[in-house]
Amino acid sequence: MKLATFDNGLVGRIDGDTVVELDLPSTRAFFERGGTAGETGRTFPLAGVRLRAPIVPRKFFHTAGNFREHHDDLVRVDWSHPVNKGIVFFQNVDAIIGPEDPIVYPEQLTRELDYELELAVVIGKPGKFFSAEQAVEHIAGYLVFNDITARDIQRKEMESGVFSFSKAIDTFCPIGPYIVTADEIGDPHDLGMELRVNGDIRQKSNTSRMSVSIPQLVAYHSPQVYSAGDIITTGTIAGVAASTADPFANYLRPGDVVEAEIEGLGVLRNRVISWQEAYGTPAPPAEQWV
Repeated sequence: MKLATFDNGLVGRIDGDTVVELDLPSTRAFFERGGTAGETGRTFPLAGVRLRAPIVPRKFFHTAGNFREHHDDLVRVDWSHPVNKGIVFFQNVDAIIGPEDPIVYPEQLTRELDYELELAVVIGKPGKFFSAEQAVEHIAGYLVFNDITARDIQRKEMESGVFSFSKAIDTFCPIGPYIVTADEIGDPHDLGMELRVNGDIRQKSNTSRMSVSIPQLVAYHSPQVYSAGDIITTGTIAGVAASTADPFANYLRPGDVVEAEIEGLGVLRNRVISWQEAYGTPAPPAEQWV
């Protein structure tokens, strides 16, 4: 099933060119109710609806460094800190946006806005302290995540060994375009991944290159306690702007269109816009205390 949130918060399943409305207050409720839902009887042409962020989880578990190629990429260009597997933190759910929503460039905060294509996993069953073998029954679906990152802020944060602010700024968490339930994905460890900026391929890889499997990741985070509908990410692949020979030629700028795609999960498309375009006023000064 392709599970979507659309228009003013309606929930539906995508069936070809049609959206079949489900009798649910939210997509999170679908998982809280054990993956069952009745239909309202209403249908809508897919081309005529506005897809929104497919889900707003209670918790958003962030995993970094799970693709060795990303770490090796940054080492090659002598980036400030290694990004090895095992980096974990919470993402800011209030920063979530959906397909076609704009990424607002906070020019008062950063000059190094980067992209990171990631696979995200939706938890379908609550639980804690379980094994990788048991994790499979907690995995309900998958979606595309673009981990927008302010690299200049991140470098400062990583001096202390952790980072969060650099990835949690408003609009920095695009997800979508919908959730594909696990039963429709044959092997989640063999999905093509590609991110494009203005049509140019920047990242291209496959989920088979993860260092740690999805069940292992899900089990590892389980002591933090899962609720149905929570999200956990799997880390990005090689090719981020920070790892290129000329990062400032590749960092995102207002006007750029980013398309994040994972095989079987659709294309998550977002445009970067300026603060002025978003709010009609110049960007306010940023508070500095570090």
